[in-house]
Amino acid sequence: MKIILTTLNSRFTHSAIGLRYLYANMQELCSDTEILEFSINDAIQTIAEKLLFNEPDIIGIGVYIWNVSEVAELIHIIKKVSPKTKIILGGPEVTYEPFRVNLDDADYIIQGEGDVAFYELCVNINNDTADERIIKMTLPKLKELKLPYEYYTDDDIKNRYIYVEISRGCPFECEFCLSSMDEKVRAFNLEEILEEFEILWQRGARNFKFVDRTFNLNMKAANGILDFFLSKEPPYFAHFEVIPDHFPASLRSKIKSFPDGALQLEIGIQTLNTQVAKNVSRILKMDKIEENIAFLEDETKAHIHLDLIVGLPGESLQSFGANLDKLMSMSSCEIQIGILKKLSGTYIKRHDEEFAMVYSDIPPYDILKNSELSFNDIQIMKRFARFWDLTYNSGNFKKSIELLWKDESVYENFYAFGIWIYEQTDSTWKISLGRLGELLFSYLVDVKNLDAQSVAELMLEDMMKLKGRAIPLYLKPYSKEFVMQAKIGTSGFNKRQA
Repeated sequence: MKIILTTLNSRFTHSAIGLRYLYANMQELCSDTEILEFSINDAIQTIAEKLLFNEPDIIGIGVYIWNVSEVAELIHIIKKVSPKTKIILGGPEVTYEPFRVNLDDADYIIQGEGDVAFYELCVNINNDTADERIIKMTLPKLKELKLPYEYYTDDDIKNRYIYVEISRGCPFECEFCLSSMDEKVRAFNLEEILEEFEILWQRGARNFKFVDRTFNLNMKAANGILDFFLSKEPPYFAHFEVIPDHFPASLRSKIKSFPDGALQLEIGIQTLNTQVAKNVSRILKMDKIEENIAFLEDETKAHIHLDLIVGLPGESLQSFGANLDKLMSMSSCEIQIGILKKLSGTYIKRHDEEFAMVYSDIPPYDILKNSELSFNDIQIMKRFARFWDLTYNSGNFKKSIELLWKDESVYENFYAFGIWIYEQTDSTWKISLGRLGELLFSYLVDVKNLDAQSVAELMLEDMMKLKGRAIPLYLKPYSKEFVMQAKIGTSGFNKRQA
């Protein structure tokens, strides 16, 4: 029996830890099983061709919000070309119903953690005893699972992020998140995990992305993992998703010890409005959040990534704007702005009537409007989020972008800038860095009426950080004075850095 495990990652640099868990636990079928990974940018018919080349009996496909539409097309083609090939689906997008993309051509669906279930289903298919199309699984015992890390290839280690985990589940009940459906938090054997990480390290792995929902919940495990990295020589990169209100002294001392560029912490704030947080069953400890963000900002070299969501039930644009202004006053770190999604199975659906929540049924299932935000409001905020990424989060305009708001509201001033820049481009994509800089310069000088030379000097500081970069044409009239000042050490750059 020939079995292929596959998925379509969102980009080439990503890797699928789920496929490797399935492979690791295939027991006597491991020798009959192969992993083939693709990305959503690959041609679907080419993917089908490669999957069917060796005439597999079974193809298992991991289905996620970013690939479900492509998977539906892939299934359609496979079944047209090779109808006898059995297709098994698993992953978050098929774990809860309703399915909003037509996946009827699939033969079997495993709902839940399929580490062991996939193997058992393959055995049943081989024995012609697989009767149920949809298999609802109980949670496997993590400490009995065979770990997947040896199945990252040398090519994976060289070119991709290595996804790892020390636990599964989340203790919180945020209604917009699939993790709120988990029964409890379960941990792997820490000693075994550390042994596997050491092997990965010796093989050359340096980019570790932890998929745990609450890395800093279990202090023993968190400290053990941090100690592992602190015992190593940089460079390396470790990414963790953490809760914002739990940084005890032992954790703080270790985080402070990480060198620049080695540690990234993703913190899901989502909202700072206590009533909105209550609406979605989210715990909000403002004093701890402020204290811990200040600690991370002032005392560590960690790269911080904060999340906010547009469209939560009961959250107006004014409330969202207050959230953004508050976070910007607390931190200079990256702030990721997302649009609320209605994932199948989540409890966010209970607000549909009270707050007139209307969502798209097309992935990624974004909110379209609600009682607080019109469709036009949502569209503007999607563009706001995109332009925020291109200008503020990118770091390309670290100093000059702040001229938009100075001591005023960040939200109100960037909102106006977002509307203006869209009027000039009629697009949020394929805007080159040069064009983006020219637009920012024009807005600051022509709309905000700021001094052109002062703006140009800040933009030159931002844009000329990379050696060898040519001075943009729109800044050349102002660059001579900047270059002369830089040579004698009296430029605005040196004064501000002093």
